[in-house]
Amino acid sequence: MANPGSIKCLFFSLLSLYLLCVKALAEYPESQESDRVINLPGQPQRPPISHFSGYVNVNAHNGRALFYWFFEAQHHSSNKPLLLWLNGGPGCSSIGYGAAVELGPLRVGKNGAGLHFNKYAWNKEANLLFVESPVGVGFSYTNTSSDLTKLDDGFVAEDVYNFLVNWLQRFPQFKTHDFFIAGESYAGHYVPQLAELVYDRNKDKTKYPTINLKGFIVGNPETDEYYDSKGLLEYAWSHAIISDQLYEKAKKVCDFKMFIWSNECTSAMNQVFGQYQEIDIYNIYAPKCLINTKSSLAVNNYGLRGIRVFGGYDPCFSTYAEEYFNRKDVQSSLHVGVGRSNSNGTWKVCNNSILRTYNFSVFSTLPIYTKLIKGGLKIWVYSGDTDGRVPVIGSRYCIEALGLSLKSPWRSWYHHSQVGGRIVEYEEGVTFVTVKGAGHLVPLNKPSQALSLIRSFLTAQPLPTHGHG
Repeated sequence: MANPGSIKCLFFSLLSLYLLCVKALAEYPESQESDRVINLPGQPQRPPISHFSGYVNVNAHNGRALFYWFFEAQHHSSNKPLLLWLNGGPGCSSIGYGAAVELGPLRVGKNGAGLHFNKYAWNKEANLLFVESPVGVGFSYTNTSSDLTKLDDGFVAEDVYNFLVNWLQRFPQFKTHDFFIAGESYAGHYVPQLAELVYDRNKDKTKYPTINLKGFIVGNPETDEYYDSKGLLEYAWSHAIISDQLYEKAKKVCDFKMFIWSNECTSAMNQVFGQYQEIDIYNIYAPKCLINTKSSLAVNNYGLRGIRVFGGYDPCFSTYAEEYFNRKDVQSSLHVGVGRSNSNGTWKVCNNSILRTYNFSVFSTLPIYTKLIKGGLKIWVYSGDTDGRVPVIGSRYCIEALGLSLKSPWRSWYHHSQVGGRIVEYEEGVTFVTVKGAGHLVPLNKPSQALSLIRSFLTAQPLPTHGHG
């Protein structure tokens, strides 16, 4: 006969388990739990990380779906904002860059063998949402091949907006959270245009759900073709990349106010880019990755292959990311392929075909800045100052062109008692920050400084402007 005490213990154990299950179901509906990531190969056991991944339909008629990876905030997730991160390209993966090697809590290790916890992950400050956009990037897909011939900024904004609406239906507990959008490089187009779409549709509450948008932040962003191109040329000359003669020639034959360059300008700028073949345009003082160089994107494209990392990180991270995300056990754990009727084949950090066929039609996003500034959104632009592709000079020109009222003058900000970069603030809620010694991918090159920066942006706690920060 069983011991009554043992039966009692068993009863209370089962009751506790039942109550835990009820609590989990209350917090995480079945629609969410089916996306929960468990047994991700190589994931460290500590600290515990709550994350989800899968597909969200953005166009049922065409069979179009975007792949996401979501990490709850490490602490007090119910009180932290929701931050969406987008990478650029066009054609580069926010999973392969943002999540896996920049600001996510799990970084891919050498040779794609495993994962390491990133102690500077941005989900210390926010619930962190990554999405692979547009369709054709990473694991995102469409069952209508003609979609891939229609990609432009408007198409991308519409898809990501639909993604957000549908994702918030799946994760309704985040509907009331403050919402921010972040990104880098060509996401300098994606982010403000998505913010504008959300802002406009929030005005029609009878037709669209309200998304609690508070602002956006972009790093080394493509913003305005004239200022970005002018800045690129001046940066190459001022940082001893090109000769005086080539600089003067390019200045003479190039009218960067033209969307399509003349043949003479194209020839001169190809010579400028040619001088970057021997070094890394995305981090000019850093060594290049010396493996798999044949697969790297040409420097005159927007792609981001081969970025060097300071602080002891391996410069060949994109190769390792591809090795990791092409593993079948990894894809299974991340719920890749569910609902797809086609296959994109090998997962790539950047899809070069999208870059070649993308319809570039927006010359400048500065009018959107002006509109959203008047709408009261908080806007930050940050720039790693060793990036030659979208250099700090061009970004300064863009900010100055907005004609804003100065609030706090250009000055140093500090990180661990050292100068972290420079900062200037404007009355209209716009802040421009540089990050000293960082290249195109600031959270990768300077992770600790980047975490301080995003904390300041999200919490309104000022960056230290004295030597004890």
